[in-house]
Order: sequence, then C-alpha cells, then structure tokens
Amino acid sequence: MGEDPDLVTVEVVGVRQHLSADEIVVLLLDADAELLVPILIGPAEASAIASAQAGIVPPRPMTHDLLRDVIVATGDGLDHVEITRLDEGVFYADLVLQRDRRVDSRASDAIALALRFGVPVLCSAEVVAVAGIEVRTSTSEQDLERFREFLDHVTPEDFETGAEPEET
Repeated sequence: MGEDPDLVTVEVVGVRQHLSADEIVVLLLDADAELLVPILIGPAEASAIASAQAGIVPPRPMTHDLLRDVIVATGDGLDHVEITRLDEGVFYADLVLQRDRRVDSRASDAIALALRFGVPVLCSAEVVAVAGIEVRTSTSEQDLERFREFLDHVTPEDFETGAEPEET
C-alpha cells in the first residue's frame, strides 16, 4: 500500500444507535486530528460491522463473509479500503485489492469487509475535515470506552428494525 498524503488511517470505533432519531451510525476516529466521522448506516450493515468487531462467526456465511470468501477464492485479497469522498451526504469508498484493482463500494460495506480481512480503513483527509466532529480531549477516552463497552455487549439482533433506511 503506497503512502498517500491525502489519506489518513482511521479507527473503526464502532456502531451506535441514536434512540431518539432511530438512526444508526458507524464512528471512525482520526486520532491525530482528534475528529470522529459519523456515517449513517442501515441495520444490516450495522449488524455486519458489530459482528465482525465482536469476532462473531456465523454458522453460515452472511453477505460480507461471502464476499470475503469469494475474493480469497479468486486468489486475491483485500489490501485496504478507502473512504474517498462525501457528496451530498453520501460517503463513497473503494475496496483496494492486493492485485492493485479498485472496486467501488458503499462506505459501510467497505468497513465491514476491512474488519473481516483485518486491513486498514483509510479516509480522505478532506472528508475527515468536512464531516469530522471534534473529540473533546478530556472526554474522548470516556466516550471511546463507552463505545467499546457498547460493542462488547451489542448483538446483531439489536439492529433489526424491520425497515432498512437508505445509507447516506
């Protein structure tokens, strides 16, 4: 993976449901800039991300597990994922395969795959600057700890709502 100064490595902090708004977000942390990037996602993607972070292996492959298995079966692998841009509230991403091919992806799907492969999630520095929310240094560790505690106890079923909102 080449070093691109326009991309920063972000940590996938986890998923969180806003109870009052009935929205689910995945939170990405740019620790150097102390910015959190929230991305609105659907319940299926939230479940896929939370399951991967919790190390849950389903008895039969779910969609993201299947895609991982197909990539591996073709003799390729995932090098990293890039969240490349934000346009009218929609986050765009690329899967960057080991054979130097790029595949357009929704950001949430890219994140779910990155977690399954254990590869870095990179984000455009411009996207972080535009969409990032400042993390208060005095409470950032507390907030991250709460998110991690949430992830330790969340199950995929916690995100089942019956209706799937469109990803932005």
